[in-house]
Amino acid sequence: MSMSALNADILYLLFNSANMHRWNDHMRPVDLTELDKQAHKAAIAWIIGKSEESAGRSVDWRIVIEHTLFSFIQRSVLTDLKPQVFHRITAERSGPVNEFVMSEFDRLVPGSDPEFRSRLLEYLESPKDSEEDRIIRAAHYLATRWEFNLIYDSNRSLYGIDQTRDEIKSQIDQHKDLAGVQEFEVHGSTFNFIDLIGQLRFQQRWARTPRIPRTTVLGHSLLVADMMYLHDLDTGASDKQVYNDFYTGLFHDLPEVLTKDVITPIKTNVNGLAAILEEYERDLVESRIMPLLREEWREEFALMVYDPFADIDVDGFGARNGYDLKACDHLAAYMEAFISRRYGITSNTLLEGERSIRDKLVEKGSGINAKNLLEDFDRMRI
Repeated sequence: MSMSALNADILYLLFNSANMHRWNDHMRPVDLTELDKQAHKAAIAWIIGKSEESAGRSVDWRIVIEHTLFSFIQRSVLTDLKPQVFHRITAERSGPVNEFVMSEFDRLVPGSDPEFRSRLLEYLESPKDSEEDRIIRAAHYLATRWEFNLIYDSNRSLYGIDQTRDEIKSQIDQHKDLAGVQEFEVHGSTFNFIDLIGQLRFQQRWARTPRIPRTTVLGHSLLVADMMYLHDLDTGASDKQVYNDFYTGLFHDLPEVLTKDVITPIKTNVNGLAAILEEYERDLVESRIMPLLREEWREEFALMVYDPFADIDVDGFGARNGYDLKACDHLAAYMEAFISRRYGITSNTLLEGERSIRDKLVEKGSGINAKNLLEDFDRMRI
């Protein structure tokens, strides 16, 4: 087992959050999972951070990315505690809770990079009062409110529902000094952007194929982004490349909110369809998505969503490792098929998909040490 930040065990820990169902003590018109919530939070944090920069404030994006991941790990270990319980025990019993989180992390991810583990512990023991942590916390509550608004009408008669609404509002109000939060509260254009991203929670991947768990386009995107961040830690990528790689991974499938997730066999077997879809996606992004972003963000965002798997090094944008990002995209898809089959889903489509993606990873995934990762998955007891 390699002592790497990117390893099979941490990927399974993160992936397993797709089995954590949020608001499961309420009536839910749609399934809401922890993986999707964390992905939505990461996207909202980007908007808030960019808004802070536009207001003339500096943001350490490496901290935003890593602390978002650390909070994700903490939540994955502590499973589906009610938010009130989670926040109370982490506030009043932080020492024992942190010890438990680290002991579980060591048990579940025994091959983790020691420096990564050390920073995780440092994060857990910190007061989390930096501006970057406030951005993440604001994003957390805004993503929670987005979910709450979905379920509220179905739960109006439940005792305590209005108190929950007021508690979420109170937490958001504590972050109204952040420019991005102010924009959301008046339902500005970035509010609509975040709403659009949230709709990727409703798009299931592997259409017409039974799977456990049924991951979404949004959850998949976060897994790709987190994989790439962990890979960048192993390779010592620069701060700028870390930013470019992570947010390209997070937003690479955003055009699918307008076109839906067209399954790979159709894309590859219908002659000329891939090129038509790419052109159509560009047109939709220009007409429907770009107007929701501040003008000074659009050039950077275009580089993230147009041809996201190309290696680039552009003045003002910096470098991006698109080749290895594509390998991470394949690895996230492989996990969806591989884990479903390990859970007992006997589907020829999944079997064929697993074999096909595995071949691609063996052929083109050397940059992320895909062969070793695949062998570690094969040995894993799921």
